[in-house]
Amino acid sequence: MSRAEAEPSTTEGEEEGHAHRWRILALCLLAGFMTLLDVSIVNVALPSIQQGLEAPHAALSWVVSGYALTFGLVLVPMGKLGDVHGRGRMFLIALAAFTATSALAGMAVNPLWLVIARLLQGAAGGMLNPQVIGLIQQQFHGRERGTAFGMFGAVVGISTAVGPLLGGLIIELAGAQHGWRWVFFVNLPLGLIALVVAARVMPRSTGSRELRGADVPGVLLLGTGVVCLLLPLVDREGFGEWSWLLWSAALILLLLFVLWEHRYTRRGGSPLIDLRLFRISSFTFGSSLGMLYFAGFTGIFFVLAVYFQRGLEYSALQAGLALTPFAVGSALSAALSGRVVHKLGRRVVLLGLSGALLGLLATELLLARDPGRAAGLVTALPLLVAGVGSGMVISPNQTVTLSQVEVSRGGTAAGVQQTGQRIGTAVGTATASGLFFAQLPGDYDSAISHGLVASVSFVGAALLVGVVELVLGRRR
Repeated sequence: MSRAEAEPSTTEGEEEGHAHRWRILALCLLAGFMTLLDVSIVNVALPSIQQGLEAPHAALSWVVSGYALTFGLVLVPMGKLGDVHGRGRMFLIALAAFTATSALAGMAVNPLWLVIARLLQGAAGGMLNPQVIGLIQQQFHGRERGTAFGMFGAVVGISTAVGPLLGGLIIELAGAQHGWRWVFFVNLPLGLIALVVAARVMPRSTGSRELRGADVPGVLLLGTGVVCLLLPLVDREGFGEWSWLLWSAALILLLLFVLWEHRYTRRGGSPLIDLRLFRISSFTFGSSLGMLYFAGFTGIFFVLAVYFQRGLEYSALQAGLALTPFAVGSALSAALSGRVVHKLGRRVVLLGLSGALLGLLATELLLARDPGRAAGLVTALPLLVAGVGSGMVISPNQTVTLSQVEVSRGGTAAGVQQTGQRIGTAVGTATASGLFFAQLPGDYDSAISHGLVASVSFVGAALLVGVVELVLGRRR
């Protein structure tokens, strides 16, 4: 029996046995698509934003990084709120907030307005995502849970890879002056339809009474620690030499958070994060593996998108098309791997990591031969292989990582896991882009080689973590 087959004790989720679980899954997939799409779709809209609002480079940086910052900041406390007050209720609130802030961003009349709207939109997205994971864990069990997470993994891969393609298409159709507004307005019809359906089918449970209690010091310590950790990563130029000071503060604050949570738990309080979660080896190893993989996974798209557009002078639409094979491979394998993870457990993830690593190494070797403007065609097959591998990592890892976690704590666990993914995303993008831009101006071939080395290294580290868990598991 694999770890994915063993079911922990549950409270909220299994009691409901909700009859609308497949409709709820469809809503969760749509919500996940919307929040993750807004991470990647905005990148290709930056020239349009700069033209339409006469935005300086600093404002453009915050349009991208501000979303990621507030998204990562609220994941854990919002996951805890979902566990306490009911995930269906929190889903509705978060979806309404995300839809409203998308409209607010699209109506911006100056750069400051847009930056503030993106900060609020990121917070709404960070509120929504833990409810999505918690609801999937709550509504599905056994083999069905693997299938559901497989479908969610497909959405993760598609939303990340299709973002540049969809953004480029919208800009081309709507024009450079105002096309960026429709990048945000595209969420409105989707969000409104989802709200109407969600109001009818979402579970009405009030959450777990055992978890109630406000851990205000925990929220403040974790929140300020995450901010100090992420700020230098999302705005490297703005903080410069202050980065090390902020990272030192983050280390101290996060250490104080752990000490406080231990003390608060011993006194009988309901902590923001139950640190006993990390005694579950599948959760600890899975969260670490996911953080490292996202560091490599997201860095790939950033450096390839810049390489195609600036180095090879592809249009935004052409760059998006060049990345499409990865999305196709990821979508196909994620749906299929979700059906077998129940039997094979983490071995599916290791196979996927091996495939992703092989595809990325092949991509790097082919680009090193300087194929010129044919690079998009030359890299199609290895990116397809990498995408197939990626689809076997994200959703199966999600399933196995949460397999031993009580459903009543699913939102908190998902928040912890996704906070790690956001940290990995920030670290990976900063590392890959730093190595990439260090070779410029001029040598884009050397730049893409250095950037891909960083991404490949993170994926290799994730594979190593998975192998270590497998070896230790056999010894036990």
